[in-house]
Amino acid sequence: MAEEEKQQQEQESKGGKKKLLLILIFLILAAAGGGAAYKFLVLDKKKAETKEKQAERIIEEIKATENVGVMFDLGTFVVNLADPDIERFLKVSIVLELKDQKVQAEAQKRLPEIKDAITTLLLTKKSSEIRTPEGIEFLKEEIAKRVNAILPLGGVKNVYFTEFIIQTG
Repeated sequence: MAEEEKQQQEQESKGGKKKLLLILIFLILAAAGGGAAYKFLVLDKKKAETKEKQAERIIEEIKATENVGVMFDLGTFVVNLADPDIERFLKVSIVLELKDQKVQAEAQKRLPEIKDAITTLLLTKKSSEIRTPEGIEFLKEEIAKRVNAILPLGGVKNVYFTEFIIQTG
């Protein structure tokens, strides 16, 4: 009887090990299936949403370039720069992008004021300040602010330099 009980216990332990192994395999398969479902249902949806957002951003950029304002040519300015060590000149041609025709009409009326404000600003600059791309961008911002201060409606969208030369005297 002892041998029969031993065999029965061995069979039960083998059966228990088989059950445990089957449960473990089932749990692994369930976890893998859950991970795959998460990937397909959640992550792929997020990727599609980010692609949609990118497409919307590109469309907005295209619309922004389609909304080009009215170009207003201010002409060429030649001024002495404020460098103390050597005489330097700046020759710059400026075009303003204005919001609409109303702003253009107002700018035309106030053209002497606008040119004076820009000339006065340029005379205060040193060549070292406007030789870098950052310096040029800052100068554009300053010009836009000064012109917007003169125009009652504001309306300068951007400033463009069509010519920019720094010359030593």
